[in-house]
Parts: sequence; C-alpha cells; structure tokens
Amino acid sequence: MSRPVVIVDYDPQWPIRYEEEKLRILKVIGDKVIDIQHVGSTAVPGLGAKPIVDIMVAIYSLDDAATCFDPLAAIGYQYVPEYEAFIPERRFFVKGSPETRTHHLHMVERRSNFWRDHLLFRDFLRTHPEVARRYHALKRELAQRYGTNRNGYTDAKGAFIEATITQAHIEAPNLLRQNPSDES
Repeated sequence: MSRPVVIVDYDPQWPIRYEEEKLRILKVIGDKVIDIQHVGSTAVPGLGAKPIVDIMVAIYSLDDAATCFDPLAAIGYQYVPEYEAFIPERRFFVKGSPETRTHHLHMVERRSNFWRDHLLFRDFLRTHPEVARRYHALKRELAQRYGTNRNGYTDAKGAFIEATITQAHIEAPNLLRQNPSDES
C-alpha cells in the first residue's frame, strides 16, 4: 500500500539540507553542472511541504545526463527513467526508499522551459507570501482528499501551479533572462 501524502509545516533545516546535498552533488558531477538550485516548496520560507528537498541541476545537454547516473548512484540517487514518458526534457532521481525519501533531483537543460518555470514559480512564491499561503492551504486540503493517491494529488495542484507561473511571467518577464556567458 502506498504511503499517504503528508504536508508538514516549514522546516528551517530544509535549506541547510539542500546546501549539504548540493556539495555532495557538485563533488561527483560538478564538471557537468552549469547551475544548481533549491526548488519546490521546501525552497520557499514559511511554506509547508512534503519533507523532500527538491534540487534542480542544469546541464548543457541531456546527452550528458547518462554520464552522471553512476556518480549520483554512488551518493544514493536512483535514476527513475519511467518519468521521461511524461516529462522527456528531465532526468529524474530519488534519494532514499519510498518510506524514507529525502531528496528529488531534477536534471534539465539550462535553457529549458522546465528550468525557467520552476525558478519562476519558486521566486514568485517567495515574493508573494499570500499566494504561498493559498498554495499551502491547497496542498493540505488535497493531501487529505487524495490520501495515498500521489498522482491525483500532483495532478490536482496543476491548475494552481500553471496559473501562478502565468502570473509570474506577466509580472516578471525578464526575471530569468539568459546569462550571455551561457551562450554556446
């Protein structure tokens, strides 16, 4: 039986856990990494979340991802290829068993919409605490409604996330302009 979705209050240890993990990741695949960011709800101060730290790693090309599988496995990350059927522009990894999951790692190209939209969403929630509070309340309500149906929970958040990203694009269209030094 699947574990229920559980939303906990914000934990000030989440950014610390991210920084510690960032160093581990950079130690094993730093030569492939353009940028690394703490994303998801655990990256928004005050926002409750599932207690799993989301990390997004930018690489130049997804062709480079395969060279990262073994080094990341050595520090506890399991590559989950089946998610590529839904999000082909991302390579997804988990750390910990389903019962003790601690981290998700999303590997994407720096110039992807996935990269841009995840940072826009995070930054919008950080600068709009009222929206973050509504998102927290929605997540708690959906966790109760969907229980162990994790896909249902995730799908039900979709409309809120898309509307927030759309609003972020309207309010800050140049927020994540490409760094000219990234051009190749």
